[in-house]
Amino acid sequence: MLPVQITIRGMSISSAIETTIRKRAEKLNRFHNRISSCRIMVEFPQKHKHQGKLYKVKIDITVPGKELVASRKMSEDVYIAIRDAFNAIVRQLENYSRKQHGHVKTHNDVMHGHVMRIMPREGYGFIEGMDGNEYYFSVTNVSYPAFQQLVIGDAVEYFAENFSDGRHAQHVIKERHNNHGS
Repeated sequence: MLPVQITIRGMSISSAIETTIRKRAEKLNRFHNRISSCRIMVEFPQKHKHQGKLYKVKIDITVPGKELVASRKMSEDVYIAIRDAFNAIVRQLENYSRKQHGHVKTHNDVMHGHVMRIMPREGYGFIEGMDGNEYYFSVTNVSYPAFQQLVIGDAVEYFAENFSDGRHAQHVIKERHNNHGS
């Protein structure tokens, strides 16, 4: 059984939140079977100047030879912040596991596409690639500019990766000379 430590700051923990966190933490063993510790911190800080109150979630996992951290996943909804933090740590576990087994992805080909849908409040969107495929990306996958500055139609470059839940765009960068009509 995975040792899970949950820390809550700035609020009292409900049994529903704790159950959600523990269920998601138990599933992490599917992605790496030698996790030695899992620390989850949920913080409800003071009101943010522009966005209201945001929950912050940080997950810190120890695997042989490495510490993986998904930090600063924020949302006005604690369950969305928890989901996003766990999704980020799962991607890190998948990448770490691939490297451990010699399945390292090589980012040879920069892909091109445009932002076709974006959900700013939820922190994710989709890119339509020039290859005709749809690629998921989240706030953690955007390198430049900030996720909040992307709009539908923006031309972007990215590296494509296939995950168990579909195609993902990594290291998304808005192209400098943006042609909305192409």
